[in-house]
Amino acid sequence: MSKPEENSEEKESAQILNKKLKDVEISIPIVYGNIAFWLGKMSNEYQSHKWTIYVRGATNEDLGVVIKRAVFQLHSSFNNPTRVIEAPPFELSEAGWGEFEIAIALYFHSDVCDKPLNLYHHLKLYPEDEPGPVSIKKPVVVESYDEIVFPEPSEGFLARVQSHPAVNLPRLPAGFTLPPPMPVVPVEDTSKRKRGDTKDSPLAQWFMKFSEADKLLQLAAARQQVQAHIAKLRRQISLINGQNQHLKSPSNQ
Repeated sequence: MSKPEENSEEKESAQILNKKLKDVEISIPIVYGNIAFWLGKMSNEYQSHKWTIYVRGATNEDLGVVIKRAVFQLHSSFNNPTRVIEAPPFELSEAGWGEFEIAIALYFHSDVCDKPLNLYHHLKLYPEDEPGPVSIKKPVVVESYDEIVFPEPSEGFLARVQSHPAVNLPRLPAGFTLPPPMPVVPVEDTSKRKRGDTKDSPLAQWFMKFSEADKLLQLAAARQQVQAHIAKLRRQISLINGQNQHLKSPSNQ
């Protein structure tokens, strides 16, 4: 007889965690791009460069807390041109001779968003406007900074990522308390799990530093504070309007 009661409690808990938070945004700073190395004497007509395409955290943190998988659509001349990366780090390496546009689809965990995000990156193999011979030691690096914004996140999503370094969290309304996160997947053996961050990647030394990244992160945090303040003002205006309506009612004349 206790089973229906437990199911009822589980449903109630799930409803709380799925509740959307109005006037709140969560943002994830990301960098996507490619690094290409010229093969030098090892190059041939069909393979002149080895390259890696990737999506990483702006500060090289693990994006697996938000992104479930990434799909890279390569040129049709490649074997199996649709490459699916099911776990972080979201990157793949190949070899070739030509430049082309790569479509990147990011799929998120079920409590984050049910629609994929599409990005596009033009693979660059050859340096531009650099005098002198091409070097096998210095790669071509092309990266773009962006910010994934999730408006009105669920309480469960916010609770789950509240302490993760890859996530920019908003300032919550005064008195608001997050519920404890509900486990979505079984707890893994962290000793066997592959690291998802890119801090110790062999390519990390070539990652662009993005001199304005810190400023952009600060602007994102400031924007979230402004939005929280706007939400507070809206509540105050609504309260004032309600009081005015009460004063104008026939019973008070």
